[in-house]
Amino acid sequence: MMSRPDDLPDFSRPPVAETVLSLQFEPISGLTSAHLGLLWMRFRDRLPVIEEHPPLPPVFEKYELPSPSQIKVIVEERPPLPRVWFLNANKTELIQVQSNRFIRNWRKTEDLVPYPRYEPIRERFRKEVSQLEAFLKDEDLGALAVNQCEVSYVNHIERDDAWTSHGQLDRVFSIWSRLAAASILPDPEDASIHVRYVIPDESGKPLGRLHAVVQPGWRKIDNAPMFILNLTARGTPVGEGIDGAFSFFDLGRRWIVKGFADLTTPDLQRVWGRKDA
Repeated sequence: MMSRPDDLPDFSRPPVAETVLSLQFEPISGLTSAHLGLLWMRFRDRLPVIEEHPPLPPVFEKYELPSPSQIKVIVEERPPLPRVWFLNANKTELIQVQSNRFIRNWRKTEDLVPYPRYEPIRERFRKEVSQLEAFLKDEDLGALAVNQCEVSYVNHIERDDAWTSHGQLDRVFSIWSRLAAASILPDPEDASIHVRYVIPDESGKPLGRLHAVVQPGWRKIDNAPMFILNLTARGTPVGEGIDGAFSFFDLGRRWIVKGFADLTTPDLQRVWGRKDA
């Protein structure tokens, strides 16, 4: 297993509620619902629960100026395949499969299963991708042609002594400046933030983006206010093949962890037990 980089901020009690590693690739021609059932048999011993969901649309990071929206009409020769979930018994881990996506999720549940950290999640997903590749080869369905990679961390920042209401964003997020005391405006009732940062390659050209999205939320058990901070790094593989895709995962994870430390306040980081502060 790869080791955690020494230069990354580390927290003993991170507010991570979910992590996602996602491969997007060119649609697998010939893949059917029957194939998805056969694929599940290779994961069923660890992920015995199955669900069906609508497929996710493809998403690409583009860097040219936006163009006027156009209406597209797509004629499907057959109904689109569903997005199938393979889940473990307590639904903390799942794989999502559709004709152009393969995704691994870890989710915190109400019984407070501790976050297992990026390295073991990455290692398990690498083995699962190898299982998918072997299945495609056995069924003569071709090889994966990855066009986008995505790593996401969803953080649930719960209320504590540092902040008490959704209007106190400045106590949670360093990028939010409190309005001057002389302003007529009081603390906002709530607010949302969406910030994008370009991730460059070694030559300085755009390789991907880091999206930081903040939304107000409420804890299910008692309706206490919390902030939901979603950090997503998305872009093209760093090199060829699956190894290049996992290199982007590592780069995206680096941007997410360092970005999390840049975006949140020192007071909250002490609450989360930052070890290198």
